[in-house]
Amino acid sequence: MRILALSDEVVDFIYSPHVKDRFGDVDLVIGCGDLPFYYLEFVVTMLNKPVYFVPGNHDARLQHMSDGRMVETAEGCVNLDGRVCRERGLILAGLGGSIRYRADGEHQYSQSEMNRRAGGLSISLWLNHLRDGRALDILVTHSPPRGIHDADDLAHTGFDAFVEMVKIFRPRYLLHGHSHVYRNTDVTRTQLGRTEILNVYPYRVIEWESGWWMT
Repeated sequence: MRILALSDEVVDFIYSPHVKDRFGDVDLVIGCGDLPFYYLEFVVTMLNKPVYFVPGNHDARLQHMSDGRMVETAEGCVNLDGRVCRERGLILAGLGGSIRYRADGEHQYSQSEMNRRAGGLSISLWLNHLRDGRALDILVTHSPPRGIHDADDLAHTGFDAFVEMVKIFRPRYLLHGHSHVYRNTDVTRTQLGRTEILNVYPYRVIEWESGWWMT
């Protein structure tokens, strides 16, 4: 299975009529935040594959579309924020947003607020573990875990809750955006236990290994 993960930037050759030539063989698309709804709708329309996404801190709750619509979500896509879903045999969970750095910021949370949001997923994840022998395959976030791919400034501080979720539920991947990559030396891949943490900015293709939890 091939997964196309996106975040933070409209990539010209993806937002293009030729996207199917390059990515037509992907099975699933995951958006990690700060992606306009028109971009996600274009991708789901052109590739005709499931698209799941979480919001980023720059995503407005209402967005204007070119046809004059005001929309609250990307049509044809699934908002994974605060949810656990199953798709093509995979268990997905999502937690969007960033650390709170403005009092009126949308999709912004304190560390304790994100702890509570993460805790809200725990019952479903433990039930998955009892039923399937694994709790979670992919955790989709906008911000990175604290101390991994984050930065010293407040706006780009990662979340403690994501580190704990990785340690407890041991997904195969944590996919995030938010941390823009400017240099080839920037670290975008980190292993924490059984989990590979990937900064997908602005896009990344992931080859999924079936049966990974048995290794």
